Amino acid sequence: MKILIPFLGKTKEAYLDAGIRDYAGRLSRFAAVELPVLRERHSRKDPDEVIKTIEAGLLLEQAAAANLRVALDPGGKTPDSFELAAMLTQWEDQGLGTVCFLIGGHLGLHRSVLDQAQVTLALSRLTFTHEMTRLILLEQLYRAWTIKAGHKYHK
Repeated sequence: MKILIPFLGKTKEAYLDAGIRDYAGRLSRFAAVELPVLRERHSRKDPDEVIKTIEAGLLLEQAAAANLRVALDPGGKTPDSFELAAMLTQWEDQGLGTVCFLIGGHLGLHRSVLDQAQVTLALSRLTFTHEMTRLILLEQLYRAWTIKAGHKYHK
């Protein structure tokens, strides 16, 4: 299975970027990981709805070939680590080639992305920056795969 997580812009904080690279490397032992950085194509002066619409287009273009689109949104299901591991197992058993996780920018995801996602998850009831969400998602995917593999990482 391939995990695709398109990033809207570069990760600006060095400590987050280091963590993202670390967990992407760890996760790559279990699944192919692709983290394309999408160049922002809007002005900071644009209205919020325009920014979200542009970002939606970029994300959906990246996700077009994915077998499953998973949106990260506060209104989604909040699985625990074991439930996430079970989801990954189910998706692998279904033979899904590419699972694309969609993280919005600082304004969140546009409604069109949520409408086109087959699954909507929330990592927590707390709010995180979109850059922190990248790291948290990768760590949780790594944790889920270690649970599936019976590793001691989760214990």
